[in-house]
Amino acid sequence: MDNLIKDKGKRSLSFTRRAFVLGGLQVGILGVLGSRLAWLQVVEGQKYKTLAEQNRINVKLLAPERAEITDRFGVPLAINQQDFRVLILPEQTENILEALKKLTQYIDLEPHEIERTLKNIKKSARFVPIEIKNGLSREAVSKIDVNLPDLPGIMTDTGQKRSYPFKEATAHLAGYVGAVSEDDVEKENKNPILNLPGFRIGKSGIEKLYDPILRGEAGQAEMEVNVVGREIRTLSEKPSHSGRRVTLTIDAELQRYVQRRLDEEQSASALIMDIHTGAVYAMGSSPSFDPNYFVNGISLERWEEIQSNPSYPLNNKVLTGQYPPASTFKMIVALAFLENNIATLNTKTYCPGFIKLGRDKFHCWKKWGHGSTNVISALEESCDVYFYELSMKLGIDKIAEMAKRFGFGEKTGIEALQEKNGMVPSIAWKKERYNEGWHMGETVVSSIGQGYMLATPAQLAVMTARLVNGGFAVEPRMVAAIGSEKIVYPQWPSMGLDPNHLSTVVRGMEKVMEGNRGTARASQITNETMKMGGKTGTAQVKRITAQQRAAGVKNEDLSWEDRHHALFVGYAPLDNPRYACSVVVEHGIGGSRTAAPLARDILEEAQRRAPADTELAVKTETV
Repeated sequence: MDNLIKDKGKRSLSFTRRAFVLGGLQVGILGVLGSRLAWLQVVEGQKYKTLAEQNRINVKLLAPERAEITDRFGVPLAINQQDFRVLILPEQTENILEALKKLTQYIDLEPHEIERTLKNIKKSARFVPIEIKNGLSREAVSKIDVNLPDLPGIMTDTGQKRSYPFKEATAHLAGYVGAVSEDDVEKENKNPILNLPGFRIGKSGIEKLYDPILRGEAGQAEMEVNVVGREIRTLSEKPSHSGRRVTLTIDAELQRYVQRRLDEEQSASALIMDIHTGAVYAMGSSPSFDPNYFVNGISLERWEEIQSNPSYPLNNKVLTGQYPPASTFKMIVALAFLENNIATLNTKTYCPGFIKLGRDKFHCWKKWGHGSTNVISALEESCDVYFYELSMKLGIDKIAEMAKRFGFGEKTGIEALQEKNGMVPSIAWKKERYNEGWHMGETVVSSIGQGYMLATPAQLAVMTARLVNGGFAVEPRMVAAIGSEKIVYPQWPSMGLDPNHLSTVVRGMEKVMEGNRGTARASQITNETMKMGGKTGTAQVKRITAQQRAAGVKNEDLSWEDRHHALFVGYAPLDNPRYACSVVVEHGIGGSRTAAPLARDILEEAQRRAPADTELAVKTETV
């Protein structure tokens, strides 16, 4: 009995010790947990509260609708169209590459498109849909939809894509949009709107220059999400605001006509503008390209085709092409003669076909010469010797001064991202650039627009407009309105030129077309109410040697890239001028041969469309 009592006592004591130990452990654990809980709630409570809220609510950007670009009559040049696209949801695809390979059975997928998709998947969460390809046809989408059971993670969607109805005709004007690059993100300080799937921004032309206006403002949606970021439901939404329409001064049908005519040449450009307002009605550069190819990402083959074209389709030659202005520059030199009292209307020189300057001989284009000429007949017949003789009395600096007053040597101010300055040489310029003195022979060749002198087709059109509008410093403009607000431009200032001197030079341009010896008389407009004036120019590219000349080699016998450039500047109508035009045909051999007929057709077409071109049509829009 005593032993039984002792055994029970021992067991009770053992149980009490174990209970004490276990209880102590429990108290210790609870103490640690309590301390940790107190730390999290008291010390770091605000931090985790903020994180919890962020995990619960996520702000999602809503893409705005890109605004249209239209011509002066409201005809769309850049629009949005319904776009069918295919996406992949990585979390629903065990083998992403295999899924993409299966997709190629139903649509064409280029290797670079697959590589881009895989790259984008790595940068995004697995529950975020990734665009594989857009611009699909309804038939392609139907094929995918029918075979979705065999395409895990693949889905189709409908969105919007940019489209350019006039294609090549307006490529250099409207430009195009493209996918956002890493450089674009950096330039905009990592603007979150650029990370939206399929978002496109302006890459060239008006699309790029006015991108912030066309793009609009993104909206916001507050989304309830779970801890891994998956969207559960929409809590609130602030709608996006569409961009503002950009209305151009361009006449789309005239633009199409100009581009079609230029495309008949291997490489050419033209600009036609209003001499009073500066409104550009058409600006064409050929060859051109279809901007629609760039919206969804141009293929490597097509890109190489464009890049290998020796006539540079991507370049807007009106603004970036720089050429010796040749005889189209003679009006500037003639005006410099008159303004500096080197010549009057009655001053005459004799042209035997050349002049001698030291041991050098400078030829006139007409081998046997023009005989006695004054300023008007020298312009009419494009006599080189007249300008040779008087330029030596005037000097290069006075020629340069007049050239700069007419816009040479600087950008025209047109709404463009890329424009060249051209070149106006002077004594100081040559000293600074080459550390050499100026020679009289260089003045002689500059007087006929050769040598160092360079101009863009845009500058030639501006020069013509200023000559025939009474000497007002008009500048070209291409944007007429933003949204429903018309852009008001200032009154163009007077250049302070003698009206009699201007009328003398313009009279010479009239004789070029209408005179018995006019160099472009073969390109007259026969309609009496649409008559035009102008000036031809032929810019030397490669000189024919004496041996070639003796052998009867002509410029047209040379390879295309060695032939002369053909230039023409003109205005119409004669009685009450409104339009100024410039045309440059690269390696077109002669101004009267190729450039003048082009300019005639462009000026005639512009005047035919004039009755419908009296008022700018700006649509009212809700912003």
